[in-house]
Formats: sequence, structure tokens, C-alpha cells
Amino acid sequence: MKKILIIQGGGRKNGNTARLVSQFVKGVQEAGHNAEVISLMEKEVKGCLGCNACRYEKPCVQKDDFNEIIPKIREADCLTFASPLYFWTLTARIKAFLERFYCIAQEDDNPPLGRYEKYPAKDCALLMTAADNFFWTFEQAVSYYQFAIVNYIGFQDKGMLLAGGCGDTNGNPQIGKTGHLDRAYEFGRNLYCDI
Repeated sequence: MKKILIIQGGGRKNGNTARLVSQFVKGVQEAGHNAEVISLMEKEVKGCLGCNACRYEKPCVQKDDFNEIIPKIREADCLTFASPLYFWTLTARIKAFLERFYCIAQEDDNPPLGRYEKYPAKDCALLMTAADNFFWTFEQAVSYYQFAIVNYIGFQDKGMLLAGGCGDTNGNPQIGKTGHLDRAYEFGRNLYCDI
């Protein structure tokens, strides 16, 4: 059994992203794995100050909810980031969350190119929703995910579900009119089908 930690980085309480996450969780649980969702809409996670006080696993000087999430990050086998598309990329809440990973980094005497430390070995996945569905809609978000989370932090990518065409941002969620909810369920159910 794997532990999947889903970091929901925004969106409306019962919106497209929340519905996508719900179906993903259903698939994960049906496959026999454990899933926990942390909504950053309900947690206070401030951006990194760049003060370096937390360098190499020292506690962050900021007293917010990130510190209580650290043990969950360490226990998880896979971190799944779920975000609506805001200004063509992941939400600021997820970016702030990722910046704070600095305090869980360990010293690395021989870091790979472009990295200064090492992070815990984890799998990762990306769930995203967007009103638009152009060929370039998710390009910046995917680039950020691949560069920051996969290449820099070093997590192993388990896949992405990019759910475009989910309806006007001013209206009710339209994801139910697409096939994305079924795809989210199957993505969760098959996340670890190779074990």
C-alpha cells in the first residue's frame, strides 16, 4: 500500500479542481492505497523568506501550517499537486508550498547539475484544470512542474492529467461535461499498477 499526499493548491471548494481530486482519490483508494488531501485554501503556507535559517533540515522561522505538513511529506510515497490554471501556471499557493521545501533538503557533497542539495526520494504527479483547452494552455504549468519538481527537487514523475475545457471561469463547474473525471479516477487507480 502506497501513501499518496494530494496538495490541492486552490480553486473553489466544489469547483473543477476539487472534483478532479475527488475522483483521483476514489481511484487511489480503490486500488488499495492511502490518500490524504491537504487543501492550501485551508492552510496558511507563506512563501520562503530566503533567510537561510532553515538550511539543511533546520526548522523554518515562519510559524505557519507548513511545519505540521512536513511529517506528512516525509511519510508520503507520492506527492500529487492539484491546481487550477492561474495566469498560465500553477497557483501561487503551490509555489509558496514548494519554496518551503528548502527546510527538508539535506546537504549533498556531489549534487547534480543545477541542484545544491538533495531532497527526499518521492514520486510525484500533477492534476490541473483550466477553462481553456488550446494546444498551449498548460505549457507554462508543465514546464514549471518538470523543472522545479522533477528536475530540481528530483521527484520521479508518475504522470499528469491536464484537464482543459472545463468551462467559463465565471460560471458553474463544467468538468462533469467532459471525460476528465473518468480519466482522474483511472489515473488514481493505475498510479501504481506496476507493483
